[in-house]
Amino acid sequence: MRPFLTAMMIPALMAGAPALEIVRPIIAQSEGGIPVPAGFEHVPGETLFFSCRIAGFSKTAEEKVHVSYSVQAFDPKGVPLTELYKNELLTDVSPQDKEWLPKIVTEIQLPPLIASGSYKILVKAEDVFAKTTAESAIPFEVRGHNVPPSDTVVVRNFQFLRGEEDTQPMEKPAYKPGDAVWVKFDITGFKYGDKNKTDVSYTTSFLSPSGKVLWTQPEPAVEQSESFYPKRYVAAQMGLNLLPNTKPGEYTIVLTVKDAVSGQSVESKHTFAVE
Repeated sequence: MRPFLTAMMIPALMAGAPALEIVRPIIAQSEGGIPVPAGFEHVPGETLFFSCRIAGFSKTAEEKVHVSYSVQAFDPKGVPLTELYKNELLTDVSPQDKEWLPKIVTEIQLPPLIASGSYKILVKAEDVFAKTTAESAIPFEVRGHNVPPSDTVVVRNFQFLRGEEDTQPMEKPAYKPGDAVWVKFDITGFKYGDKNKTDVSYTTSFLSPSGKVLWTQPEPAVEQSESFYPKRYVAAQMGLNLLPNTKPGEYTIVLTVKDAVSGQSVESKHTFAVE
């Protein structure tokens, strides 16, 4: 009869239980690290080390605690960044552990190409014995690469560079015969297949001042991938070497981009000078 009596006692024990609550949320840049300050800007691809505590839980007559919880990060539009993390804790708590609170610890890997904005970590908890729940949204900021969205496939942020490792574009794209011409650009506006599949390709051509095709990429560069969070854009880079006898004039790089999922294609032209 003892198990029956214990079961009958549980509702009475829970009746006066305090409200379940998520407390002491911490976002750090390393395991066990100090909390980042308010307004701190994280970067795409970063790992967030998250922890918090659960307060207001109940205990049975046998000093048992049973809580379940989940953690998931969301972008500014409410789209989940990561898969749902779920776990639970069933343990005995001694009368001496008056200050003890269940702890949630997990890592959140930010996708590599997310946009700037205000994001959140949503924590949900349930006291299994008391049948009470709680949730809390912990905000965090991200500083990402700016790629304006588009309803159709398009080339954005096209830049001429002096060298492959340069981070700042040339104010005036002008090269000399024999120079290496480097460009960077983003492709966005493509559609998604199953599992957020992307299938984008592009071909580069090099035109003379008269419009004659001097060189065309033999095979298109292809970007195919699947991801939990939709890839916002494709970052691309290419380079070509000017011949030492290249004549001065205005030359053109033509990008032909194709989105295999939607069947869309677009041509984008960009000029530079040889002096």
